[in-house]
Amino acid sequence: MTSSVITLESTPTWAVAAVVFFLISISICIEHLLHLLAKYFNKNRRKYLIQALDKIKSELLQLGFISLLLTVGEKPIANICIPKSIGETFLPCSDPSNDSPEEAKCEEQGMVSLLSRQGMKELQYLIFVLAFFHSLSCILTFGLGMAKMRKWKSWEAETRTLEYQFSNDPRRFLLIHQTTFARRHLRFWSEHRFLRWPACFLRQFYASVSKVDYFTLRHGFITAHFSEGSTFDFQKYIKRTLEKDFGVVVGISLWVWILSMLFIFLNAHDFYNYLWLPFIPLLMLLLVGTQLQGIISRMCLESQEKSQVVRGTFLVRPSDHFFWFGWPKLLLHLMHFILFQNSFQLAFFTWTWYKFGFRSCFHRKTEDIVIRLAMGVLVQVLCGYVTLPLYALVTQMGTSMKKVIFPEKVVEGLKRWRANARRNIALKNNYTSARPSLDNNTTSINTSPSFGASPSFNLNTPHCVKFDQPWSSEYLTVGVKDEGKANSTNRETKDS
Repeated sequence: MTSSVITLESTPTWAVAAVVFFLISISICIEHLLHLLAKYFNKNRRKYLIQALDKIKSELLQLGFISLLLTVGEKPIANICIPKSIGETFLPCSDPSNDSPEEAKCEEQGMVSLLSRQGMKELQYLIFVLAFFHSLSCILTFGLGMAKMRKWKSWEAETRTLEYQFSNDPRRFLLIHQTTFARRHLRFWSEHRFLRWPACFLRQFYASVSKVDYFTLRHGFITAHFSEGSTFDFQKYIKRTLEKDFGVVVGISLWVWILSMLFIFLNAHDFYNYLWLPFIPLLMLLLVGTQLQGIISRMCLESQEKSQVVRGTFLVRPSDHFFWFGWPKLLLHLMHFILFQNSFQLAFFTWTWYKFGFRSCFHRKTEDIVIRLAMGVLVQVLCGYVTLPLYALVTQMGTSMKKVIFPEKVVEGLKRWRANARRNIALKNNYTSARPSLDNNTTSINTSPSFGASPSFNLNTPHCVKFDQPWSSEYLTVGVKDEGKANSTNRETKDS
């Protein structure tokens, strides 16, 4: 009995319309959910989460375009013929079963297709599964990290208590070994590199970020970039930084696509990849965690070498030279690689399970299944709950602070102030060029950068001009004073 392929010519129109309506309805629902999520982020001023959401949208658009190209190029690619000797190299299975029919053109020439039509369809499934697992893996990782870092909010609140301020009074002097931070990091193994690395490797598995580490690194960051006694909210700054980094990790850049192609190539049976490929993300993750712990210990050692006496609390000095190649952002790219590689392993296992069965030629050995699943889950939990909080804290110890140091409200206020100041300066220049003979002592020029009606003031007298319409609990004050040739401008920015 021969089975004929049913085309749209012999398909009821109601069936086609029903299927298309179902697909469009699902697409509209997904688009509406993404719109609501973007609206929620915008309402709460989560700028970097909006950027991450836009990257997810662009990723879906890119994958849809790839799927379209695979569909359109299905027949032309299948008609590309290669010799059988080449087509039988680097196969994923040792004894593959080829049940899909070859193209007539290649079969007549005694050759095989570069990629069969059935293989093109299976490849589309793999691409979509990979995108889904990559996004899901990033969301779960950052969700676990944020859950563990919740207690940092209470630690930050503790820095504003009288007890904390009394215990860290700069008028008190202590020896370094009397501080809790020094007792934690200055041990017999600290000064020996070959002993310090194994100790830092083990430390990341228990109390990877302690309260004293948070307090000490917070104090070092604020001392390096702010005035002493500043009430800067370090916990919110770390949260904004992590949200921005999430936007980087959730995207799929060109080099990530190149690595994904390399991983697909290494899934050939000749490489026995199940014995070593699943361990790469775990080894890299442990190496990153060890390096982060080592940075804390090295900062402690450097402070000890400069002074044996501590004033108030232990002071560490942020610097890029603690990081690999003096580049703190390198750790972010390594985290990106680790998460993608791990999500690829889980996506490939799920795809082969769905398309070829649990005991296919891809996973005939039990140890292969156990290794892939165990490594995938272990890397996911370890990265989110252990390494990510450590990364979020230690990477702030670079020489320069990041752009997210200012809250979103302050950034918007500064941008508006800058735009209004430029416009008023241009108006002033035009007015001066048009009326050169006016007396400056009796001329009043409107140069206030306020958001509402701009009040006028005389440049020869001191003034303090505030915005007419301050929002929330933030304000921006501009003082202008002219005494002979001396002009001074003071700005105060306050964010709750």
